Amino acid sequence: MTLFTMPPGVSFLDAIAEDWLQRAGPDPLGIARGLILLPTRRAARALAEAFLCASNGRPLLLPRITAFGGLDEAPLALTGGLDLPPAVEPARRLAALTQLILEMRGANGTPRTADRAWPLAAELAALMDEAERAEIDLAAKLPEAADPDYAAHWAQTLEFLHIVTAHWPQWLAEQGLMNPTARLVALLNAQAAEWEAVPPVDRVLVAGTTAGIPAVARLLRVVARLPNGAVVLPGLDTAMSEQAWGALDDGHPQAGLARLLQSLGATRDDVQTWAAPKSARAAALSRALLPAPALGEWRKVEEPVTEGLSLLTTADQQEEATAIALVLREALETGGATAALVTPDRDLAGRVATELLRYGVVADDSAGEPLSDTPPAVFIRLLALAVTEELAPVPLLALLKHPLCAAGLSPPACRAAARALELTCLRGPRLRHGIAGLRRAVDRVRPGDKGARDLLRRIETCLEPMLRIDSAIEIDPSVAFAALVEAAERLAASDELPGPSRLWAGEEGEALATRLAEVQAALPLLPDQRTGVLPGLLDAVLAGVVVRSRRALRGRGGTEHPRVFIWGLLEARLQSADVMVLGGLAEGVWPPASDPGAWLSRPMRSKVGLPSPEEIVGQSAHDFVSCATAAPNVVLSCPRRRDGAPVVPARWLTRLETFLAGQGMSLPQHPAASWVGMLDQPAAAPRPVRPPRPRPPVALRPRRLSVTEIETWLRDPYAIHAKHILKLLKLRALDEATDAADYGILVHKGLHLFLEQFDTSWPTDAAQQLRRAMDRALMEADLREALTAWWAPRLERIADWVAQVETERRSEHPPVAMAAEASGTLELARPGGLFRLTGRADRIERRRAGGLAILDYKTGTPPTQKEVDAGLAPQLLLEAAMAEAGAFGEGVIGQAHELTYWHMTGGFLPGEIRSLFKEDAPAIAAAVSEAREALGALIDTYDAPDRSYLSQPQPGLAPRYSDYGQLARVAEWAAVGDEE
Repeated sequence: MTLFTMPPGVSFLDAIAEDWLQRAGPDPLGIARGLILLPTRRAARALAEAFLCASNGRPLLLPRITAFGGLDEAPLALTGGLDLPPAVEPARRLAALTQLILEMRGANGTPRTADRAWPLAAELAALMDEAERAEIDLAAKLPEAADPDYAAHWAQTLEFLHIVTAHWPQWLAEQGLMNPTARLVALLNAQAAEWEAVPPVDRVLVAGTTAGIPAVARLLRVVARLPNGAVVLPGLDTAMSEQAWGALDDGHPQAGLARLLQSLGATRDDVQTWAAPKSARAAALSRALLPAPALGEWRKVEEPVTEGLSLLTTADQQEEATAIALVLREALETGGATAALVTPDRDLAGRVATELLRYGVVADDSAGEPLSDTPPAVFIRLLALAVTEELAPVPLLALLKHPLCAAGLSPPACRAAARALELTCLRGPRLRHGIAGLRRAVDRVRPGDKGARDLLRRIETCLEPMLRIDSAIEIDPSVAFAALVEAAERLAASDELPGPSRLWAGEEGEALATRLAEVQAALPLLPDQRTGVLPGLLDAVLAGVVVRSRRALRGRGGTEHPRVFIWGLLEARLQSADVMVLGGLAEGVWPPASDPGAWLSRPMRSKVGLPSPEEIVGQSAHDFVSCATAAPNVVLSCPRRRDGAPVVPARWLTRLETFLAGQGMSLPQHPAASWVGMLDQPAAAPRPVRPPRPRPPVALRPRRLSVTEIETWLRDPYAIHAKHILKLLKLRALDEATDAADYGILVHKGLHLFLEQFDTSWPTDAAQQLRRAMDRALMEADLREALTAWWAPRLERIADWVAQVETERRSEHPPVAMAAEASGTLELARPGGLFRLTGRADRIERRRAGGLAILDYKTGTPPTQKEVDAGLAPQLLLEAAMAEAGAFGEGVIGQAHELTYWHMTGGFLPGEIRSLFKEDAPAIAAAVSEAREALGALIDTYDAPDRSYLSQPQPGLAPRYSDYGQLARVAEWAAVGDEE
């Protein structure tokens, strides 16, 4: 039996290539004769590069290099050694499983829609694959898997799993197909039988595998016994004591190799060393990670060698990424040196790739990224969401502002049109959804806006394949997918390129087109569905598909740096570099959480015969040790916090630190953590500064304000500065929920409509007339049906309350003149120049007995008498001053005898009258005079050049709501204070 192990520190693939060339000699054809089997396609590509390096770049005829899943079936078929049905396509398998799930029609809580059933089908497929890899017959094993105490509950699960134990095998037989994993196992078995019966003449080398499945172990046993065969194991620990070897648990780095040797019927004594070890730190790692029964060996007096190993401890994920980028960048200072980050954490990989861009370094990120996160996939997902949500503002704008969206225009022109449409009608109260609602909104706000109308026309044309589908009926999902793709291609078309040329361009577009074509062919298996499931179904069919990452190159062009790499654990196996950073060494990340899966508990898995969940931890541990010895300089990185929560360092890191501490040693901290602080933080301590004190030139200060803005001026002067001097207006929110302010506008409009018809007269059916006015205001608001139904009863209660109150008022003080929604301007001559005070009074009455009554309608909380007395709510007092000066017209000129708020909510208590100063005319007159004088003093104060427009100078008197609080950064300056 020819077994080798590649010792730690030796570049695995380089050593394989050099040995192969040496054995082949000068004969070029001798190099090409033979087969090398590797665990992954990535390793196969890397070995081809290793051959090129070993030959100094001269042309070679390489041997056949392939992964286990790429074995050539042709020789087996020709000799009759292989007669297998084809494998079912992955998308077709998931579609068929989804169909079987939906046929259960919700029994025992099973999903009823395809978007929820598809992920469950993927879980079933994973269970079948795992069982077939382990060569377990689920139909025979599952019925006895549960403890009798849980038999009733297990019976429900077992009924669902009949899909994989009974219905699915029947479906495969009817279709003449096999599961992909079952076929691979059969292929490996057939290859092993063929080589055992007729040993190949040429050399066969299997390298780098830990044989996770029995079929691979059987093939390795055959190869190891071939005359020209050999098996090279990665990093077998031949120095570990027999006591420790016998106590290995599934989570140990050597556990997988121990199981493999047992399957081969071999021991460590049967394994030869391929080359001399080059990493002395492997022994230290082996001792640190000994199984618990062998920890007594830690007492041996033998100083561990950890040269080239260092720790990188950072505060959080972002700091970790910045520090790792610095480590990789530093490695490039050495000519020809290579540097790699190895991590299973794709978020960390993305952060590091982004940080490297600040140094102009684009890393070769071969671990890939989810296909669903690539630009073309995001574009189609946004389109599906926008259409199923009836072109609601938020998903519609997300779609229109995507870089691939053009709608027949140039992309910049399309985005400019989208911004115009946004400002025209998408910001503010919610619209009626759908293309008709958008048209109505544009016509209402800007009837002559050709740009917005043209964009809407283009959108309607592009989305026509989807818009013609009635969302209320169920249709064939394949028809919906075809319409979605057609709409996406139309929307992606620019003024220069057709849609398909933009949408399916590059590796990402090709991968998406391939995936959608596979899914499109499989979807006819599903029953009809509503289009509302489309976004979820699209996400489900794209889940788990990975494409080569081009994130760092988007919008920049160029190529990846030839000496900086980012690898996942699978890509890193058998690789080496000069500097290697192992990132994300935290429990739950590296190693991953040991999850028994969705269907079986740990005891049930053991009873069935499925592998232990800890075997994944063991493989991760082997990857950790392999990477920690694969480079002269290795940095072990773990942040103290992730997502705001404390991190538990990886068990191997804790073990290593504990072991070294017992030897009076520790790993040195890499200085990159301190470099981060120097990179983005100032060298000196922060110096507090005073809050801003805007003092615009007097000539720029406002000379015209409304009565409501006077209160803002008193409470928050900066808001006046931002609005009237900086000319900044707050944008309304997208798809803004209709709030209390809109309710107040409705109440005001309803009362105004009524008073336009009945001012000084009073109808006998006042309540009925008020209800009609409120109904008209509600209808003209064009609100959503749900909101209309919610507000209509409240408005009716307000109408009844007003009718009752108004009848009593008019009997006591019949008005002889009335002004509703009256606008006026009062000019005040001040030393700094003329100042105009404007106002719009909800209602002013001139009474028959003399004097005016000024009413203000409030649906929110009205000011209190205390606030009015303090001068903080001068609205009605200033309106009284304006009326006294005739600002609202000759019909309502005079002194105010009543200042009243009508607080109308339409709730259990529909309305409430709150009169100021208890309708005491002399008190009102005095208060009006004081308010006029106070306004003059306020104007004069802000006419002084050194007067600042501070933001909420007295927090206790700050307004309830401010459009400029965020702009002024009120929260940040709150603790600083100011003396003015």
